[in-house]
Amino acid sequence: MTNKRNWLIAALIVGLAVVAVYQNVSAGDQAASVPTETAPRPNYLAPTLALEGLDGQSYQVGGTRDKVLLINFWASWCGPCELEAPDLKRLADKYKDGMELYAINVTSQDRMDNVNSFVKHFGFDFPVLLDPDGQASDTYRIRGLPTTFLVDRNGVITDAFNLLNPDELEKRIKELLAK
Repeated sequence: MTNKRNWLIAALIVGLAVVAVYQNVSAGDQAASVPTETAPRPNYLAPTLALEGLDGQSYQVGGTRDKVLLINFWASWCGPCELEAPDLKRLADKYKDGMELYAINVTSQDRMDNVNSFVKHFGFDFPVLLDPDGQASDTYRIRGLPTTFLVDRNGVITDAFNLLNPDELEKRIKELLAK
């Protein structure tokens, strides 16, 4: 009887040790999957910036967060930006519980009165951030407008693109939200 009890205790200890090792290895694999390098392209950490919004508040772009992030670089004079603006508004409203949208205006190439008119016309109620010196545009290597980045909750860029049709954009947002 004592032998049987000792055997059960030993088996239990070995089982717990196996579970502990498995959990430790799994946690290590997850940590290793988050990149450590920063670059404005998929599978890298999003460059971190602090920008002021039209509302006068300071916003942190990049880094870990509770929601996924859509970063959209735009200008009021950009025809494709005007085409995508209603879709951005609709998607920001639809996915507000799981996604933040930061619309970064390339203010160094725009006029503030045009920026304000554009935002009012399209009813943007998400943060509109200003890039008056072009630093954010340079950091994110913006070469054409609009340019959009999707960033996961770990601060990793999962996708980068220019103008997409609304269905494809929504599909990519849904895929990111499901991760």
